[in-house]
Amino acid sequence: MINLEWIQSTSVALTMVILTAVGIYLILMLCTRLAGLRSFSKMSTFDFAITVATGSLVASVLLTKDPPLVQGAVGLVTLFGIQFIVSYLRSRSTEIANVVDNEPLLLMVGTEVLHQNLKAARVTVDDLREKLREANVTHLEEVRAVVMESTGYISVLHADPDGSALDLRLFEDVRGAEALNDLPKMQRSEGPTR
Repeated sequence: MINLEWIQSTSVALTMVILTAVGIYLILMLCTRLAGLRSFSKMSTFDFAITVATGSLVASVLLTKDPPLVQGAVGLVTLFGIQFIVSYLRSRSTEIANVVDNEPLLLMVGTEVLHQNLKAARVTVDDLREKLREANVTHLEEVRAVVMESTGYISVLHADPDGSALDLRLFEDVRGAEALNDLPKMQRSEGPTR
């Protein structure tokens, strides 16, 4: 005979899970409204860790035998508080930003693929080609630069039809940006720095 205890539950236990889910959802929505849009933006490594921890906390609160709503609420507020504090400190300190965020990395200059940087980013040439196609690159000569951003997103900068130069100030925080000096002078602009 099959033991069905593992799929059975009492109405009280199910009611507690439902009430806890509603409560934790409302608290989560309040925290995300207070924390702002950064909670749902493209994520840095730190933001990703906070998101995973938040999901784990919500799941733990919902699936424990006696769902501890107050403990879950304190945990959520603490996680969002940590995210707020780190975001604040990151905006005030380059050193903290460097510890918390990944550094953008140049993957391609013009038609030249920077294989050493691809290797460092653990990106394959096939991944790069896919991103070029997604960016509607029809000829490699259209590419001025490709950057793996701190969020893991790959940005493709195209040559402008009007032939305007690539502004190197956009690459001040990009590792490997010195390779842009190899672009012909007419394709790059150094402009004033801040």
